Amino acid sequence: MTAQDSRRWQLLAILAVIAYLVYLLAPVLMPFAIAAMLAYLGDPLADRLETFGLGRTLAVTIVFVVLLLLTVGALLLLIPLISRQVDNLIQNLPRYGEWVRDTALPWLQAKLRLDPHMFDTGRLVDAVKEHMGSIGTVLGKLSRSGVGVIMWMTNLVLIPVVAFYLLRDWDRLVAWIDAMLPRSIEPTVAHLARESDKVLGAFVRGQLLVMLALGVFYGAGLSVVGLSVGPLIGMVAGLLSFVPYLGFIIGFGAAVIAVLVQYGDWPHLLLVCGVFVVGQLLEGYVLVPKLVGDKIGLHPVAVIFAVLAGGYLAGFLGVLLALPAASVILVLLRYLTERYRMSELYTDTGTPPAAVVVADADAVADGEPVTAPEPPTSPSSGDGRDTPPKP
Repeated sequence: MTAQDSRRWQLLAILAVIAYLVYLLAPVLMPFAIAAMLAYLGDPLADRLETFGLGRTLAVTIVFVVLLLLTVGALLLLIPLISRQVDNLIQNLPRYGEWVRDTALPWLQAKLRLDPHMFDTGRLVDAVKEHMGSIGTVLGKLSRSGVGVIMWMTNLVLIPVVAFYLLRDWDRLVAWIDAMLPRSIEPTVAHLARESDKVLGAFVRGQLLVMLALGVFYGAGLSVVGLSVGPLIGMVAGLLSFVPYLGFIIGFGAAVIAVLVQYGDWPHLLLVCGVFVVGQLLEGYVLVPKLVGDKIGLHPVAVIFAVLAGGYLAGFLGVLLALPAASVILVLLRYLTERYRMSELYTDTGTPPAAVVVADADAVADGEPVTAPEPPTSPSSGDGRDTPPKP
């Protein structure tokens, strides 16, 4: 084994150990991952303030206080709104149940020719009552155990603390990681890190703005239509818009049900359809091109697969990191594609194929044997050595 092969195996072993540790520590990494994302988002602002002569700690403190005030202000505005919307939804639940029982289910039974007893609401209620005992037992155990609540509160407190220290020492951490890299791969890793930073910056900052804009647009549009739960549906549709078409599908379905229960007429239904059609056009032709751009290039199928795979592998943490990880993987795939196109495996033309003799159709039909002609040869002497042609 050569020295180069030995170094490659050592790097693979180090990467395997790091991946295994991340897999083992995934349940406790969520606050650190969220804090790292906040520090990554705030680092450009801190760097900009440093250019005005401020120290790193002071710049980070200003950025942290501004982000904290924005978060608290958003919570103060959203919590009362969400509370009113949830109360409104709870009050309207009986109407939704009556609409499902008296309108939606009979329509489905008539159109699909289903068994009338398939959607028997009485049987459904009895089934729910049968399992209420087990559900109550589980909830009772969870309520008696304060471990989950304590862990949740601990994570909530840890996020801003870890984010502050990571933001303060972000440049130092990046420099330390760069210094610890093997010198043979440092230029390549630095190049990939810069490309990944461009992609992540375009995605994270742009996608957050797209989600905020869509949430405001859907909420305002549905409120103008007259839906009592329009702002709640709009916020949910905006938050879920990071997965292609998921926010649209869930928001549109919920809005259609709400407008049919509340009004039950065609004009309001068409207005709801118009709101979501305009929202999709706004997202596809204005928001995403202007705010996100084409630097990511993730196909919608790849985005859906990344979210599902991340949720399966690491739960909520996997969903949270799925799209940033997918964008970094996209940078790696682009790099590997460039290396492949420059390699001999791609550029080598190989040996041309042997000449193919096209046989006469009549000869083949008559069963005559077809032989390939002898290749032309130059005149040669009897000893097999080529002789120049006579003048």
